[in-house]
Amino acid sequence: MIHRHRIRVRYGETDKMGVVHHSVYPLYFEEARTELMRALGFAYSQLEREGTLFPLTDIGIQFKRGARYDDVLELQARLTELGPVRFRVDYRMTLLETGELLATGFTRHASTNVELRPRRLPAQVRTAFSEALEEDSRE
Repeated sequence: MIHRHRIRVRYGETDKMGVVHHSVYPLYFEEARTELMRALGFAYSQLEREGTLFPLTDIGIQFKRGARYDDVLELQARLTELGPVRFRVDYRMTLLETGELLATGFTRHASTNVELRPRRLPAQVRTAFSEALEEDSRE
């Protein structure tokens, strides 16, 4: 399952050269991942209230071309790995108007309790993630 999310670049996200600052890309990834989770039926805020956190354990970004102020970006977020305690989401960022690839990346997360101790993914989350991965394998 590929979740598509659109973001319009705000002026404050750009640097002196007029391009999106590299530190903003993880925020874009987070927004796309949050909406992917919502599309799978889970709000991060609800999971946190129930005592499950998904701290970031690894991130990678490959920049192709900088986005600029007022560009509309399409982020594709897709779950690509799933373990009992960990998962990975891959990202693809394109310029909506042309489809030009701007960046790719990934994030890995661990499932923890509020004390940041590892815990198995909640059953309903694991089931939804598994179904999303199965859907991808059929496409």
